[in-house]
Amino acid sequence: MPMKPLFTDHAFDFSARTALGHAGMGVGDVGMVLEAIADTTDGDATSWYDAWHGRADELSRAADAARAAGRLGTAAHLYLASSAFHDESFAFVDGMEDTSLLLPAFRAHRAAWDAFVACSDGRHLPIDLASEGVAMPGYLFRPDASGAARATLVVTNGSDGALSGLWATAIRPALDRGWNAVVFDGPGQQSLLFERDIPFRHDWEAVLTPVVDTLVARPDVDARALVGYGISQGGYWLPRALAFEHRFAAAVVDGGVVDVARSWNRTIPAQLLDLLRAGDRDGFNTAIASGPADPVRARTFAFRAKPYGGDTPYDVFAAAQRFTLEGLTDRITTPLLITDPDDEDFFGGQSRELHDALPGTKEIVRFTAEQGANRHCEPMARGLVGAVMTDFLAAHLPA
Repeated sequence: MPMKPLFTDHAFDFSARTALGHAGMGVGDVGMVLEAIADTTDGDATSWYDAWHGRADELSRAADAARAAGRLGTAAHLYLASSAFHDESFAFVDGMEDTSLLLPAFRAHRAAWDAFVACSDGRHLPIDLASEGVAMPGYLFRPDASGAARATLVVTNGSDGALSGLWATAIRPALDRGWNAVVFDGPGQQSLLFERDIPFRHDWEAVLTPVVDTLVARPDVDARALVGYGISQGGYWLPRALAFEHRFAAAVVDGGVVDVARSWNRTIPAQLLDLLRAGDRDGFNTAIASGPADPVRARTFAFRAKPYGGDTPYDVFAAAQRFTLEGLTDRITTPLLITDPDDEDFFGGQSRELHDALPGTKEIVRFTAEQGANRHCEPMARGLVGAVMTDFLAAHLPA
């Protein structure tokens, strides 16, 4: 039988499942996640914030005490959990009356994350990355502090995921293999959006190639053994970059995305889509404004639209149309594994479409509800997905 929903609100249910799945990979503990879920009123954004924020603060205080006592392992565990709980707290801030809570909550999340990195005895390091003069905060995770050159997993995050979530989906699987992992905030992601209002870029090669340039110059990175991972909307960005950047031995997208705009376009009626395609900005915006009020849709739109920039709904929809791999897939020669979960929430069918369009070495792996591995980015099966993806990457590393 399928797992019963944790919440009837679809977005709440997905976020709760993600938090549980991440806890299974060491990002906090399942018990505290379940307590936060139990304290949340279904569909109530303020209730969600209160349940997660309060526990995040408790975790930070406990982490501070452990760090002061020299118990760095305990402190690191607690800081990572606090970082994740702070991130969860502002997941639905756009549905709250006081949206000003987002920035302080994000900064508390990032402070806990930085403290987690600092408690690693030198294994993990903040690193400076940049794209076309725009500084991007990055982090290098290493199995030890020896400085030995190692295979390195370079991670492209999704549209709204926090760095703490990448511990479960990419960093820990890489470290368990004895590899490095690199994560960063790119345009439209986390600190670049919340603190500097820098929107997404569709041309991710302009982001990823400078990151690779920086990494291959480091003595602790084996330039012959770079592998890539893109999660969620990173399943568009990474293949887009791989059409131009050919220094990766192999890559994984979780899952595949050929055209980001499809998930936007299916939310509007055909008449609005015609106005969009005709470039009728005023007509499109007028039609949107005259539609029926729907608080849930308004909350979702505010959250999803923010990283695309623009002042009106038309601007957001128009920007999304640029995020397509049309005309580029035949240039992707990097061996690529594509995940294909049952019940994909946002990009249904696009993993198979990407697989079939690729000219080179490729593999598609279905993850099923029977495995507990369905839905977008397999939130409840990160151990299984991590093993499958690192097996594929390891098979393509130089001997």
